[in-house]
Amino acid sequence: MYNGLLHAHSGLRWIVLVLLVWALFKAISGWMGKKEYQKSDRLSALLALIFTHIQLLIGLALYFISPKVSFQSGVMESQLLRFYTVEHMSMMIIAIALITIGFSTAKRMSEAVTKYKRIAITYGIGLLIIIASIPWPFRGLGAGWF
Repeated sequence: MYNGLLHAHSGLRWIVLVLLVWALFKAISGWMGKKEYQKSDRLSALLALIFTHIQLLIGLALYFISPKVSFQSGVMESQLLRFYTVEHMSMMIIAIALITIGFSTAKRMSEAVTKYKRIAITYGIGLLIIIASIPWPFRGLGAGWF
């Protein structure tokens, strides 16, 4: 079960990143182009939101069954345990909260430019936090590309 969830979580990361970049691109294009907010703009932001939440749910399941997460003393002394127990989870929750707040507040705005601006800023910051919090293979945290 653990390996299946881990592979799903690792593979889904690429879908999440692509959807966030797509939503961010559409939001920046709309914000700079001052165009009307389209159904496709909402759909791109919504899909990015949905897949980040699915990723969060899988991540929460992994958090409680992963051997890389420990609640014993000395966790902060180990780079690997500290990353997975504290840093990865807290930063991802912050990023997903930003994305959720951005979508929820933009949905209630009436002007297209302010919707685009809200999504561009919150999704952009969320994306940067997510990219910084992924255990890329070159970081030496025992994770691969998939």
